Amino acid sequence: MQNLKKLKGDASHRKFFRKKYNDSSSIIILAKRDKFKNLLVYDAISKILNKNKILAPKLYRENYKNNYIEVEDFGDDTIYKILKNSKNKKILYFKNIIKLLNKVQSIKDKKIKNFKNRYYLIPEYKNEILIQEANLFCEWYVKKNLSKNKRQNFDKKFKKIIKLLSSSLKMKNNIFVHRDFHVSNLMLVNNKIGVIDSQDALIGNKAYDLASLVDDVRLKTSKIFKKKIFNLYINNQKKSDKKKIKNDFEILSILRNLKIIGIFTRLAIRDKKKDYLKLIPHAWDLIYLRIDQNEIFSDLKKLLKDNFKKNL
Repeated sequence: MQNLKKLKGDASHRKFFRKKYNDSSSIIILAKRDKFKNLLVYDAISKILNKNKILAPKLYRENYKNNYIEVEDFGDDTIYKILKNSKNKKILYFKNIIKLLNKVQSIKDKKIKNFKNRYYLIPEYKNEILIQEANLFCEWYVKKNLSKNKRQNFDKKFKKIIKLLSSSLKMKNNIFVHRDFHVSNLMLVNNKIGVIDSQDALIGNKAYDLASLVDDVRLKTSKIFKKKIFNLYINNQKKSDKKKIKNDFEILSILRNLKIIGIFTRLAIRDKKKDYLKLIPHAWDLIYLRIDQNEIFSDLKKLLKDNFKKNL
């Protein structure tokens, strides 16, 4: 006997169902929009992860014509959920997550055959993409909160600053970047940590996934704890890279959280997913945490303070 149960969705347009058949289960991912990325690319990246002995959902069957794939069921235990229920084990889990991140960053594969038997090449996380993403802050949050006259002036200054920040990154774009590497996308599967939601992976800066993990908008952690996690990672890096990684970590954390504020505003306005609005104040806190740590952010800090006093 088989049945389908709809699961809670995420920030994308995908729909998820758990398919049960006797004692086994699988996950159906339905994607009518962006189905190349959400089905073909998702599976291709999962294949690369599995090839490198990183747990990711294996494909059982595909029905691309009808907009879905069926993949391995990793259950319901996200690391986020586990940490919410057992805070005293937080550091232990993060030690294992940092080991996993190092493993992810050691991936050398950049292309693989997808289920259509065509090669998929992982694109580069170019500065142009970082700038486009940060500009979502202007397109949605600024548009919603500033008058037209103020907005034009803000947009001009903001774009100039973001361009400068992205050109101040020191590390090369030569590392596998999951691009959404945080505890809500990590699952506990048979006492191992598995990785989901990998369809946005690019080849980019090694500090990006570290920023996603440490400055996670969904999981609040103390300054001291963030420093511990950062040090767990940085202590295993080359001495010559440590300052560069710290510089890039701060820049990418701020750019990412500006992007997140833009995306969460868009989700509320365009897609009527208003639950994400409650996470925006914490995204501001994360920007504020990093903006004082480097002189390079002085112009951005002034611009944000002049226009969003209540947030900064």
